[in-house]
Amino acid sequence: MVINMTKQTLGIGVIGMGWMGMAHSRAYRNVADRFYDSGIRPRMIICADDVAARAEQAQAINGFEQMTTDWHQVIEHPAVQVVSITSPNYLHLEMVRAATQAGKHVFCEKPVGRSPEETAEIEYLARQAGVISFVGFNYRWAPMVQYAKQLIEEGKLGQLTHYRGRFFSMYGSNPNGLLTWRFKADQAGLGVLGDIMSHVADMAHMLVGPIARVVSNRNTFIKERPLPIPGQGTHFSLGKPGDPTGPVENEDYVGTVVQFENGVQGSFETCRAIYGPKCEMSFEVNGTKGALKWNFERLNELELYLPDEAGIHDGYTNLLGGPKYPNHGRFNPGDGIGIGYEDLKTIEAYNFLQSIVDGQQRAPSFADALKLANVQSAMIRSWTSGSWETVQNRTHDKPTPA
Repeated sequence: MVINMTKQTLGIGVIGMGWMGMAHSRAYRNVADRFYDSGIRPRMIICADDVAARAEQAQAINGFEQMTTDWHQVIEHPAVQVVSITSPNYLHLEMVRAATQAGKHVFCEKPVGRSPEETAEIEYLARQAGVISFVGFNYRWAPMVQYAKQLIEEGKLGQLTHYRGRFFSMYGSNPNGLLTWRFKADQAGLGVLGDIMSHVADMAHMLVGPIARVVSNRNTFIKERPLPIPGQGTHFSLGKPGDPTGPVENEDYVGTVVQFENGVQGSFETCRAIYGPKCEMSFEVNGTKGALKWNFERLNELELYLPDEAGIHDGYTNLLGGPKYPNHGRFNPGDGIGIGYEDLKTIEAYNFLQSIVDGQQRAPSFADALKLANVQSAMIRSWTSGSWETVQNRTHDKPTPA
């Protein structure tokens, strides 16, 4: 490992200090450790949350120099160069507008906008401002996923023919799960189409390529949920039977058949109210020479089918993660010694900050989020038409008044 003696300090501001804001903060701090040789040294300047106690705790834990309950102060702070937006979806557009107008580089959690239209506007704002952008599609950074991408790009699987992606999560399976902002149309916008289908489609874009057309359907299984207490809990928290309830305003389930531009046939499926899978973000890829499977619940493993000419090894082989796979050695030196979710966030944060240092946009940017939004738009049209819809590559090309 060659140590970069040229150190680059970047001032960090984080907005929204719930679970994801804390994960972003730890990831930035870990960049200086796990990617020490890069020379990148994040400086934790200021964090914001509308709940003062949460902001104070985040400051104490993550070593921020300041905290605030006014997110505008994060963007206005002269030492902040980088802004992470981990607030509820309905605040993303306003925050990105302010950050890009101030010339700050922006990392926004998916699905970026509440709707495809908002995502398109957010992409436009960053493009016009000329800032580096990034999106929280952290599953793509798993070392075994990056190795799968490498195998596909090297042609080891031959010509791809099939792709199946899914994200099944039980976080909304309990009817007593709280009616948090994720279930509200005015705050989250879309349901699982924005929340977790975004990961499925992004992974497919990365591994296979652009999507040509889709046919899709949706469903809401649990139509009422207990009301939450503001500022407390997460979207995993539970209420009690008999608590006051409110209506769920977006979808629990989306299923989609897809055709890729390169001829690959596929399907996507997501649900937050399913019983059984805890966090099954997974995919299967088939080609003319081989196949592979990956599941986040076993993120340090990759099932690979590459039969030899003799036919002796004609079956799936289970590969265990280790330092020979991309970035795994940043976290531990041994085969079979696993890494975890927040390690993926650290790899993600490094790639974002390295983009800034290099002045070269890496994926996934807001432009990649816009490609996803165009696929979402086609799915939404299919819900109404009941038929195949073509993915239209639309952009946003004029400002909207603040």
